[in-house]
Amino acid sequence: MNLRIISALVMRYLFLYSRTPMRLVELIKFGEFILFFLGAMILWDILFRAQQGVAISFLEDVWTRNLLNVFVAPVRTAEYLGATFVVGFLRILVTCCVMSLISYIGYSFNIFQLQWWLIPFFLNLMVFGWALGMISTALILRWGQAAESLAWAVPFFIQPVVCVFYPVENMPAWAQPIAWLFPATPIFEGMRSVMKTGVLNWDHLWLAAGLNLIYLTLAGWLFVWVLNLTRKRGLLTKFATQ
Repeated sequence: MNLRIISALVMRYLFLYSRTPMRLVELIKFGEFILFFLGAMILWDILFRAQQGVAISFLEDVWTRNLLNVFVAPVRTAEYLGATFVVGFLRILVTCCVMSLISYIGYSFNIFQLQWWLIPFFLNLMVFGWALGMISTALILRWGQAAESLAWAVPFFIQPVVCVFYPVENMPAWAQPIAWLFPATPIFEGMRSVMKTGVLNWDHLWLAAGLNLIYLTLAGWLFVWVLNLTRKRGLLTKFATQ
């Protein structure tokens, strides 16, 4: 994996924001600031922006008719994904800094009250977001531009299940086992535990990390498989020129 190629792709995506300032609006969303004051929403946005970094970076190449240029260039799949991961990380930094600052000024809510637990929370949600981003992109590749809405919709399909705003125990009994199948659930449970008692059950972190490993592996396999399939069938050319 060549870091120079990854950095070049990252610069290319960042250049789009510098040339079109209106793209920055999606990173801030002033109308929703009141929701961002909650710690749960700030952590949720980490997952969402990581997913968007992968899926939207792919769609940026589609919209600018640059997709074929990327894949005919000597760019490995791992390098392409690595670049989208970096873009997702940068998107997270921008939105989290803005949200944390405004929540502190407006409501005296300090996200750093989570102390060092914020680091594993951040990393686990970001990795899960990357996995969702690869799944979103794979589905768009498979079903074409008619499925572009999945770039935004996929995270919200699982939001009611991963207990962002309420504990697992408040869910119906039949839904609770399903909630624990997602790595975001133990993270949000852990966040509530730390904010209430200052103590975190380590089992939550281990569960999140283990599930993330599974999700990231399966999502990576799915993305590579769908990408190779579209190449073999000539669908990538058709998709990129629509």
